[in-house]
Amino acid sequence: MPELPEVETTCRGIAPYTEAQTITAITIRQPSLRWPIPSELSELLPGQRVERVSRRAKYIQLEMARGVLLIHLGMSGSLRVMPLNSPVGKHDHVDLELSNGHLIRFTDPRRFGAILWQANNTQHALLQTLGPEPLSEAFNPEYLYRCCTGRKQPIKQRIMDNHVVVGVGNIYASEALFASGIDPRRAAGRISKERLERLVGEIKRVLDYAITRGGTTLRDFVGGDGKPGYFQQELFVYGRKGEPCKTCGHPLKEVRLGQRSSVYCPQCQR
Repeated sequence: MPELPEVETTCRGIAPYTEAQTITAITIRQPSLRWPIPSELSELLPGQRVERVSRRAKYIQLEMARGVLLIHLGMSGSLRVMPLNSPVGKHDHVDLELSNGHLIRFTDPRRFGAILWQANNTQHALLQTLGPEPLSEAFNPEYLYRCCTGRKQPIKQRIMDNHVVVGVGNIYASEALFASGIDPRRAAGRISKERLERLVGEIKRVLDYAITRGGTTLRDFVGGDGKPGYFQQELFVYGRKGEPCKTCGHPLKEVRLGQRSSVYCPQCQR
């Protein structure tokens, strides 16, 4: 599943082609994604100018005068910048045609993505209970300490909870916990404020670095410019069960937390 760095990479990839451009047409070939695509988009979008491309959590936002088009990539979705009249593939579900002669194509083999609309002066229900952005000042050691105090939930599940902080998915939670020396199974409420401070710093560092490296290419993901990410070549624990730890050489172990695989080093993480 594309995580926050992949979504941010996609935003940065499509923004130069999309911002300040007018949507001239929308073609919806498959309206049934994770949720039905709002039928009114066919009449609402043409003629609107995209003022800004932004991101909230894993939602790509195309901001316009009348509202915001929300795009979620789901498990296998991607947005690509292509010339008008580009050949259509089996899983190319939506095209946004732009006044500069390009189109933004939404492709999603598994159809777990979403295209939704948020009218002006409203907030979509899916955004209302989200926690702070991990790279923002609102996500800080004091905040995470408050969120963890008294909690028996494993720390990895805690930082992957979008009500606590958005966009810290399985890959980057695993990597940040390794860098912090924290066992992903440890109860959130049993971690000192000092260790949580280090964890906040590592979450920010790992995510920021992954963005600069173009995100992580796993299975289906490619960036908005068609170029894959390269951060996967530098993973320390994620997907490396049984391999030697790059720090101490001890074999990495795997556990299940919240129905998700979690790989960690029993020597380096306590």
